[in-house]
Amino acid sequence: MSVGFGIVGTGMIAQFHAKAIEAITGASLVACFDMVGERADAFGKENGCKAYSNLDEMLANEDVHVVTICTPSGAHLDPAVAAAKAGKHLLVEKPLEITLDRCDQIINACKASGVKLGAILPSRFSQANMALKEAIEQGRFGKLTLGDTFVKWWRSQEYYDSGGWRGTWALDGGGAFMNQAIHNVDLLHWFMGDVSQVIGMTSTIAHERIEVEDVGAATVKFKSGAIGNLEATTCAFPGLLKKTEIHGTTGSVIIEQDSILLWEFEEKRPEDEKLLAECGAGNESTGGASDPKAISFVGHQKQFEDFVAAINENREPMIDGYEGRKSVEVILAIYQSSWEGKRIDLPLASDPVRPE
Repeated sequence: MSVGFGIVGTGMIAQFHAKAIEAITGASLVACFDMVGERADAFGKENGCKAYSNLDEMLANEDVHVVTICTPSGAHLDPAVAAAKAGKHLLVEKPLEITLDRCDQIINACKASGVKLGAILPSRFSQANMALKEAIEQGRFGKLTLGDTFVKWWRSQEYYDSGGWRGTWALDGGGAFMNQAIHNVDLLHWFMGDVSQVIGMTSTIAHERIEVEDVGAATVKFKSGAIGNLEATTCAFPGLLKKTEIHGTTGSVIIEQDSILLWEFEEKRPEDEKLLAECGAGNESTGGASDPKAISFVGHQKQFEDFVAAINENREPMIDGYEGRKSVEVILAIYQSSWEGKRIDLPLASDPVRPE
């Protein structure tokens, strides 16, 4: 069966969804929705799908099996729940939502309707990151000791001024951590395991007319006892490639963007040379470091392929709603720590309250 997709929200990221769907065997883009009819019509015409300005009408289309949510972050909940109630499987752009309560409402709606839910975090699907995860699972690091991740990007003032939702708590849900660095927050807990404690600091330094942070740093403790550091900013000109460093008692790996800068283990293996030849330094793209449009759709394609396979094989996707919720919780804990000036224990009992 060909799996039909419908896209909700026709902004920039929706184009990456459309390209990813087009590249998948056994899938097709059937429909799109935007509350502004002209935008829906333009997107539909460009991508060869039926355009809707009424969400219920799109959800009534029996050829739509999967709905992808591309609205601003704080506007994921309503269309996601509506799609789940209509019996559609769901892929939701990062972050899953901007509070734990809203994440849980999406998760519970999908559970109640018996539909699959995927949180879009395509960095997990890069060859270098998947190889690193496999090395961890094989025990090649010995005891994990330290995990660090850095997202030192640049966003101009024009970027924030280009959309009324950007840089707002209500619709962006946060700044450099929640919007830009969430992919690396997700990678860090995927590699190192669940987080137990957070100490964070955030600030707004370089941009005007935004409510959220454009720079932040946090130290985290993992349940294993290992320690980690996270740095995120949108005011590091000209924008650097994101980087993740994982260290253990018998190995260290550094990945910049999707290229391996260091792959060193006490136990050498023949397949290491092949991996370094395929993923070694020198193949980097800018990865959105200074331009949010300068990303590849291949990560989305791989995640969408896994989601289609999950439907056909009746299994859970690689990144389900519970996994998508974890990075949101870590980031909210960073914000709470910064607001309250103290260490925060996880799991959070409830969503933190932002001071007025």
